[in-house]
Amino acid sequence: MIGPDTTLMPNKRAPRRDQHATTTLPEKFLEAQRPTVAEIDLSVIMHNVRAIRQHVRPAEVMAVVKANGYGHGAMQVADAALKAGATWLGVALLEEAIALRHSGVLAPILVFGGLFENQIDLYLAHDLQLTLYDARLAEIISQRARALDKVAAVHVKFDTGMGRVGVMAEPIAFLRHVASLPGISLQGLYTHLATSDEADRNYAQAQLKRFREIVTGAREQDLAPRWIHAANSGAILSLPESYFNLVRAGVMIYGYYPSTEVVKSIALQAAMRIVTRVLFIKRVPAGTFISYNRTFQTQRESVLATLPIGYADGFLRRFSNNMSVLIRGRKCPVLGRVCMDQIIVDVTEVSDISAGEEGVLMGQQGEEEISIYDWCEKLETIPYEVTCGISSRVPRVYV
Repeated sequence: MIGPDTTLMPNKRAPRRDQHATTTLPEKFLEAQRPTVAEIDLSVIMHNVRAIRQHVRPAEVMAVVKANGYGHGAMQVADAALKAGATWLGVALLEEAIALRHSGVLAPILVFGGLFENQIDLYLAHDLQLTLYDARLAEIISQRARALDKVAAVHVKFDTGMGRVGVMAEPIAFLRHVASLPGISLQGLYTHLATSDEADRNYAQAQLKRFREIVTGAREQDLAPRWIHAANSGAILSLPESYFNLVRAGVMIYGYYPSTEVVKSIALQAAMRIVTRVLFIKRVPAGTFISYNRTFQTQRESVLATLPIGYADGFLRRFSNNMSVLIRGRKCPVLGRVCMDQIIVDVTEVSDISAGEEGVLMGQQGEEEISIYDWCEKLETIPYEVTCGISSRVPRVYV
């Protein structure tokens, strides 16, 4: 069973593919899988979690593994994070939490995304911690818990300025009502900061002020539970006053800063590397049109390499004529439109290249690197969207 404070032994074997996705396939098929993979270094995730723990002590760490661990693999990341000292897991959906329980996770799991009435029994059956923000739902949870002879563990969420789910009016009266309901155990109070990754922290400070007022009122009325939490990744990095006794570490456990405006107060390492291999090489004359819609024409005799990755894998069409791939430690530009399954790159400056050579789309090769922030700049987005956008048809390989 998976739990906190155990030891992850170094993996001396070859990288392993995502067992969750491939266990029903014949071994020979697994050996022949496509060479386009997302390499995930679990030791890096452990390093990041340990660094966060050291930074926020004595607060404890909740590792957020929603959206399949931000594209890194929820089960594998949960295992690594708990072994590195995280004591909680956070997810967005009931289904994500149940999958973790079925994989053997015993640690407490908080589901952020709210619930519907028909899901309550499943929450109780799998010993999951619920996010509560509605008085009517609280009464129904109480009824179902008593009917099933269970106790529902809940964290009340307050909307202090995010505008999503959360209690806004009369917070202390709401807590008093929840505390009066049989079958409910109030485990935590929390809020979510909308601008913790911005250089201007005035709005985040206003949210924290409002939340502290609620916490103080709860303590004065003897309604405060054990766990109080507000800090997401941006706040962990830039707002130490937000730690309380539990922090929710999301994108940073994977090695990425939530924005360029945060204080880089913890040294993080990127856990994901996107690689493929050269499929085909050919020499073409000057004046050759490349890929769909003829958006690129060679100006010289060129050597072109076709690589088996495309927008269906998460290497988006916006990279057409606008990105490079590392081959032999050199940046080779993408030519023409990115296709659904393939791209074409210019390898004219790479001598004696052959099929099968490694191409790196994200990560280091030799002295060069294409980072996730290079992707973010081209796509005008954030690291969260990049890693979540690496599609499920790209095998995850754990090293």
